[in-house]
Amino acid sequence: MIGQSEQTALKGETGTGLQNDLFLRAVKGEPVSRPPVWMMRQAGRYLPEYQVLRAKYDFFTRVQTPELAAEITIQPIDRLAVDAAILFSDILVIPQAMGLTVEMNEGKGPLLPDTISNMSDVLKLEVEAAHVKLQYVYDAIKVTRERLLGRVPLIGFAGAPWTIFCYMVEGKGSKTFDKAKAFCYQDPDAAHALLQSITLATAAYLKAQVKAGVNAIQIFDSWGSVWDKPDYASFSLQYLKQLVQHLNGEIPVILFAKGVWHSLPELQATGAAALGVDWANTATEARRLTGGTITLQGNYDPIKLLQPVEKIRTDVRDMIREFGKDRYIVNLGHGIVPQIPVDHAQAFVDAVKSYKE
Repeated sequence: MIGQSEQTALKGETGTGLQNDLFLRAVKGEPVSRPPVWMMRQAGRYLPEYQVLRAKYDFFTRVQTPELAAEITIQPIDRLAVDAAILFSDILVIPQAMGLTVEMNEGKGPLLPDTISNMSDVLKLEVEAAHVKLQYVYDAIKVTRERLLGRVPLIGFAGAPWTIFCYMVEGKGSKTFDKAKAFCYQDPDAAHALLQSITLATAAYLKAQVKAGVNAIQIFDSWGSVWDKPDYASFSLQYLKQLVQHLNGEIPVILFAKGVWHSLPELQATGAAALGVDWANTATEARRLTGGTITLQGNYDPIKLLQPVEKIRTDVRDMIREFGKDRYIVNLGHGIVPQIPVDHAQAFVDAVKSYKE
């Protein structure tokens, strides 16, 4: 929990009804006393309390049971006192809702047995009503909001159309997604039809998350780095822009496109409120590419959380100084990994919360 004096100050400054909306003020570019902090995949396998639930329930039971999803979402708020919660769910609920089978094998990642390979497959997908099948997500949002008691904002999310496309065509994870890329080159009409279908289903899904009560949205483009800049513009960027426009300023949107440094200015031009960045480049370069006019989020390599605690604290202070305390959200450059000790994650969070210029 945040300290009483900090809690009172935050509540008095914002007028949102939240005890702590430092994250929302940073997203909007408002001046802050310190940057907010949260971690991608913070509700997950590095937490012992999560492991208890993982041992009792399979993955999609945890995702599809609102009370369990809410409990997992709140675990890092109770344990680490981060400045934002992100809903426990999965990006692959969209292909599920569109009619594909998704299997989640612990330790092996997702498997989609029936992949998309042509226009006929694309036309069989459910698009308009896909979001209706995801009521369990909206229920989880409502339960989470009730249990959070206004402590921190709640972030909803979805996968970028290109990243979802990769799984729907490839059928599983890949380092290069050659099959997905080949589909785009060999049958661009079907590829764009699939990307458009995913975009429409995702837009309706995100709008329903907003209606259910999330305070911000993050869109994850985990596999954008497989493209060069022109092809990224064609097969990912234009669909991200559509998603931002569909939300039409209703709520702040963070775009996180891992490994897509070449297109940071174009991602900024989508109208997103903030951009997530990974560790493959510097804060100085990210600020240069975006003109210092948009909130940036990131970019600590999660494996560095295995370093000694004092080194983590030093790194965090240096990272904040490089990004600057305003228009900045402290986060990892990708999701936290299971082998990170909880006290190291806590040191990361505490170093941010104790930051002073």
